[in-house]
Amino acid sequence: MHVRPIHFVGWNRLMLEVEDLEGMVATLRDAGAHFRNDIVTGFGGKQILLEDPSGNPIELFQPTRPEARLAGRA
Repeated sequence: MHVRPIHFVGWNRLMLEVEDLEGMVATLRDAGAHFRNDIVTGFGGKQILLEDPSGNPIELFQPTRPEARLAGRA
């Protein structure tokens, strides 16, 4: 796994909710996508950080609790 040195400010990222995180990660890896970490499971769901072509982080998130869902939030 490629690890980029942390010499920038902030951890801003775009977050996308997905229904099947493992399936999405497999599809993206097969297409050559680069991930910063492996899937992490927490209290509200599972997540992984994907890098876009410019190196910006995109969080893929699969909620495991109804209150962790992004949909319908203001």
